Amino acid sequence: MRISDILSPERMLCNVQASSKKRVLEYFSRLLATETSSLTTREIFESLLSRERLGSTGLGRGVAIPHARVPDCQLTLAAFVQLEQGIDYDAIDRQPVDLLFALMVPENCTEEHLQILAMLAEMFSNEKFRETLRNLPDCQAKYAFMVEWQATQQASSDSLSSPL
Repeated sequence: MRISDILSPERMLCNVQASSKKRVLEYFSRLLATETSSLTTREIFESLLSRERLGSTGLGRGVAIPHARVPDCQLTLAAFVQLEQGIDYDAIDRQPVDLLFALMVPENCTEEHLQILAMLAEMFSNEKFRETLRNLPDCQAKYAFMVEWQATQQASSDSLSSPL
């Protein structure tokens, strides 16, 4: 699955001021609710919060990927938020989080959910990717960069796996 299949610039916020994990999850809930008539902002928020209660989705290095499988969700959607200042997110390295990529998938899409999480974890684990993303001037540029990064990585992977 491509980033462009699940994320759009309209579901991205940059230089956001947020004081807590809960506030960020509220932003994500509003962003994701704009794309689905079958779910309310509250239902999305509760799903994301329930997942966080199982364990933090803070990966470390300033990154978190809040995600949830949501009952009555009809399609996989993502949203992105970059915070003006990092917040305490209970990340694995205990560092403040400023880059957040939220994912909402239909409840029965376990395999797709795991594949997307793996793709996102790989992208955000790359230091060059994170630093470039942090330094781009606006959400449109960040979106274009994410799409291009993924395409470049996929092309690289395909050339390594193709027979000579």
